[in-house]
Amino acid sequence: MSLDPLLAPFLKRQQVLVLDGALASELERRGADLADPLWSARLLIEQPALIRDVHRDYFRAGADVATSASYQASFAGFARRGLSDEEAEALLHLSVTLAREARDDFWADPANREGRLRPLVAASVGPYGATLADGSEYRGHYGLSETALMDFHRPRLTALLAAGPDLLACETLPCPSEARALARLLTEEFPDVRAWLSFSCCDEHHVSEGQPLADCLAELDDCTQLIAVGVNCTAPRHIPPLLQDARQATRKPLLVYPNSGEDYDTVHKCWHGTHDATAFADNARGWAAAGARLIGGCCRTGPTDIHAIAAWAKAPHRLGP
Repeated sequence: MSLDPLLAPFLKRQQVLVLDGALASELERRGADLADPLWSARLLIEQPALIRDVHRDYFRAGADVATSASYQASFAGFARRGLSDEEAEALLHLSVTLAREARDDFWADPANREGRLRPLVAASVGPYGATLADGSEYRGHYGLSETALMDFHRPRLTALLAAGPDLLACETLPCPSEARALARLLTEEFPDVRAWLSFSCCDEHHVSEGQPLADCLAELDDCTQLIAVGVNCTAPRHIPPLLQDARQATRKPLLVYPNSGEDYDTVHKCWHGTHDATAFADNARGWAAAGARLIGGCCRTGPTDIHAIAAWAKAPHRLGP
């Protein structure tokens, strides 16, 4: 396994590169109302400073990456809100700018630089299904061709990249067709851009649309611009066997950022169950032992989880030969 120069400095000195945790549920915990088709992207319009604060707190907790508030942001979604293409482009740009400002503010304090590498900013590229606001990112079966999916993602990528992120986070993809569309866009139209790509999975072996994760990852193995691949927004109990499948399918570094393990009630739109940050971090040790090199959290995780992961993940480490 070869490491991209963006990841290598982190993975040569610490056990894993620590990703951030959930954005939307953390914003809700701080009082934001996200009952809106735009979800967290709504706050790009109404409360951008709160987004910046969450990014900063994840850096303080030990995250090496901030993921922008653009997961559910799209030209079509903003148009339904009555915004022009120019206004939508500005908001997509803002999502990356807020993460960069939080990173730069954090890094400006010499105390924060002790024993740390300068954190990265990943521009979130959520799936087409997220913009439908109907849970399609956990089902797939869009009925769209790869070309149509490329047409959907192209303007988003262009706007996000104009704001200068370090890489793209193509995340929560439910199906191989969307992954192929994004890989084709990178290869054919954005040849200098790095990205990670992660699928949402419905069980211990399959992505949300039903195909084996191993098959989906094997298809992507020759795309050199994808510097890490894996799974996100998936129940933690599914992660160990998914990692086992992934290790057999790809030479790329593996990433995982599951949800908290609580169950979402789609009827009443609420979460059930409990969450223990210590247990989540202990599980993350197992994911690292199973081969994950980038680890964080998705829905319902927060800075406490990331702090608990960083506590062991940033212990001195040297990559073997």
